Amino acid sequence: MQSKYKISLLRGNLLAAAVALALWTKTAPPQTMLLLWLSIGWLLITALLLEFSHRRSRGLPWQLVPGLLLLGLIAADPTRHALLFWTWAALLMLPQRPWVLAVNLLAAGISLVLLRSVVSDAGWWLLVGVSSVLVVLAISWARQLTDMNGAIRQRLRLVPGLNLWPGEQLLKDLPREQTRCEREAIHGELLVLHVKRHHLWSTTRKLCELTHNFENGYRLDGTTLATVLLARSPGEAEQRRKRLLAALPNCLASTHYPLLELETEDLDIASFKQPSTSLRPRERA
Repeated sequence: MQSKYKISLLRGNLLAAAVALALWTKTAPPQTMLLLWLSIGWLLITALLLEFSHRRSRGLPWQLVPGLLLLGLIAADPTRHALLFWTWAALLMLPQRPWVLAVNLLAAGISLVLLRSVVSDAGWWLLVGVSSVLVVLAISWARQLTDMNGAIRQRLRLVPGLNLWPGEQLLKDLPREQTRCEREAIHGELLVLHVKRHHLWSTTRKLCELTHNFENGYRLDGTTLATVLLARSPGEAEQRRKRLLAALPNCLASTHYPLLELETEDLDIASFKQPSTSLRPRERA
């Protein structure tokens, strides 16, 4: 997974940047030494703790840290660190929250103003023009990454280690499961469970433990779960369903639908969120 998403390459780039800054400290003046070592420390820690994830972080957005460090280095010595200004284009290419993007854009603008005194008038206006183009391209690329990651997140398991998927994935999986039942001449059922909100994750974990690895679980909303049960016959499926419900005492209500009787074309998640919902049967050729 890490190789596929080039996590190792990104980690190597961060370590290389840390080494480059460490070499820079040999000739750095005392007023910038602290900022350089803070930057090196952040690069090393980030490289060591880096892992692949499409999930949004709930803590302080990490993009603020390099932005503030970059602004600090340029402000401490604009003449020596003018070359670092181009790092803003790379930083702004990263997906980030709107308010974090606004802060980093403001910091980049301040950096540009600080460089006004170390370059000629013509050079500064050229810098403004080129950096403006790069910023637009970087934000455009970040927007594409955000959209791409949003689509990927819909396909990711909601809990690492558990065979649990978003409700949207259920609508994509149902036609495939119907095809499997027809091809292998087995019986499949969609089992929908309704629980109290504070019992959702404990019930989810138990549900994933009691089903097979090839039987996906789905979180439809904060109180509704679903899973696909596969069995050799309707009788065996009924026995499995009863054993499963007996092992889930927090389940308030349940509804089951034979897969081959479901019409999936006009189906939506809301159809399953109310107990005992009747669905349109599947038309047979």
